[in-house]
Order: sequence, then C-alpha cells, then structure tokens
Amino acid sequence: MEKIFEREVSFKMKGLRLDKYLIISGIGLSRTQVSKLIKEGKVLVNDTKVKPSYQVQPNDKIKVFYEAKKELKIEPEDIPLTIVYEDDEIIVIDKPPDIIVHPARGHSSGTLVNALLYHCRTLPEGKNSKIRPGVIHRLDKDTTGLLVFAKTDSALSFLGKELEKRNFNREYYALVWGKLPFKNGVIEAPIGRNTIDRKKMAVTPFNSKKAITSFSVVKEYPLVSLLKLKLLTGRTHQIRVHLDHYGHPVVGDPNYGINYYQRFIENEKDYKLAKEIIKRAKRQMLHAYLLGFIHPKTKKYIEFISDLPQDFKELLLFLESHGS
Repeated sequence: MEKIFEREVSFKMKGLRLDKYLIISGIGLSRTQVSKLIKEGKVLVNDTKVKPSYQVQPNDKIKVFYEAKKELKIEPEDIPLTIVYEDDEIIVIDKPPDIIVHPARGHSSGTLVNALLYHCRTLPEGKNSKIRPGVIHRLDKDTTGLLVFAKTDSALSFLGKELEKRNFNREYYALVWGKLPFKNGVIEAPIGRNTIDRKKMAVTPFNSKKAITSFSVVKEYPLVSLLKLKLLTGRTHQIRVHLDHYGHPVVGDPNYGINYYQRFIENEKDYKLAKEIIKRAKRQMLHAYLLGFIHPKTKKYIEFISDLPQDFKELLLFLESHGS
C-alpha cells in the first residue's frame, strides 16, 4: 500500500539536507531508504524532483511517496517450552538452541514469542514492541539458557528499567579457542555495528556503546578453554564480539573468529583434534546458565540456574578424554 508523507519546512530547519530533514521529521525510514526514494524521484519539493543534497528552505512543501511495510502479525503456536518458573507477573524460560526469541522480518513464526502467546494467551506490548511483546532481553538463535519474559504491563516496565540500570545478574559458560593469558579479567571495549557487514557487530570507536564483560577460566583443555563470563552491559553479540576481539572466540561461532583455531595448532595431532572439535560443535558453545533479578511485584531478588545443554556436555566429555 502506497503512503504519502507530507511536511512544510519551518524556518528553524532552513539549510538542512533534504534526506536529513526527512529523518528528523519522523518519516520512520533509514537514511539509505530516504536517499533511494529521492533518487527514484519519489520525493517532491514544491512538486519538483530534487537531489538528496538539496538544502530545504522555509515554506518548502515536501511530499514523499513510498510503500508502507505490512504490519507483522504474530500468531500463537503450540511449540514446547522448558519453563523454569512462572507466576502471574513473569515467566522464566530455558531456551534451547536453534530458536529465535521474537519475530522479525523473514522470521514471523517459530519463535519463543509465538510459543509464549500460545501458552500465556496474551503478552504486554511496550513502546515500539509490537513484534516483541513481553521481551525483556534476548539470546542469539544458537545461544542456550535462561530468559525472563513479562506477563503484565507493570512487569514489562519494571524489568525494562532494571535492565537499563544494569541490575540484572547474567552469567554464561563459553567454550573458547586457546588458553587465555590471564585466569581472570575484564574486557572493556565499545561495540557498534560492523561498518562492512551490517549483520555483524564489532569493537569500534564509531557509533558504538560502552561494553564490559568479565571472565574467569574454569578449565583448560587441549586447544580450548571453558570460561565463566558475566555481562556488565548488554550489547548485541557482546560476549561473542568481545572474545573474538580478545583473540579467543567462542568455539562453533559461525560469524566471529571462524578460523582462529589455526593459531593454536602446532602439529598434526592438534590439527586432527581441532577438526574433531569443529565437527562436534554444531553451534556456538555459549550458554546463559545464571539469571538473577528483582521480582517486579515482591521486590525481592530471585535467581535461577540452568544446567549445561546435552550437546555442550558431550563436547566437554570428549575434551576430557583428551586430557588437559
């Protein structure tokens, strides 16, 4: 369905680039999308086509013609859930691998939110969260472990604010390549969108946010180490990006540090072992094993523990058989 966006330029906006003006005016599109529309002649200033670099003037009448995206409808689905805890306010789920937390473009079904809508019947929708009802925080598709969802508006609001204030306790186990130079440490490096691959994140000083992850070595195996990590901030892909940046990416990670294992190979035996580890690690070996937070109603701290999933345990047993 075609939509028409119309604005008349005020005096205080004089001299702004047209593409920037449209974004500030609330068109709800990215700068790339706006520039594309201008180049296609779908943006008119005083009924005339202009360039993206055009500087708007007071009383300019602007019209934008564009296709509105269809609103994503989320349907309840009877998908099995591992429920760790549930009451009238919240529900805590132990997430398996290979499932997305909430619907997105290209993934409108088969998510945890679809499953929760079937189980709970309704979930609260916060500001700008029509495709993320009840969602407080997220885990990547192939990361396993604990997640809490809100069942009421008040719980959604309270837990969202607690997360912003960093009052959540979130700890993970990760299997990483190599032996770390320190048994304990803190990785503090800003994370932002990768400028080359927009689907990935990166440690970068550009358009980034502060990110802090603490770690401790639990056990060292041939070629890999088991770590316990704690999120002190909550950026997209934070643990995976930080460990890749530190030179010890998560085993099985398909996006970060894929071939780093080669740095730790010294002989043919190591090479064969590395190949066997890669074969057995069918996903990133990252598990959210501990989750603690203040309950939105009782205002008391509650904490949950999740056992390592079977594939993680089996890989550790294999590594045990090869000594430390």
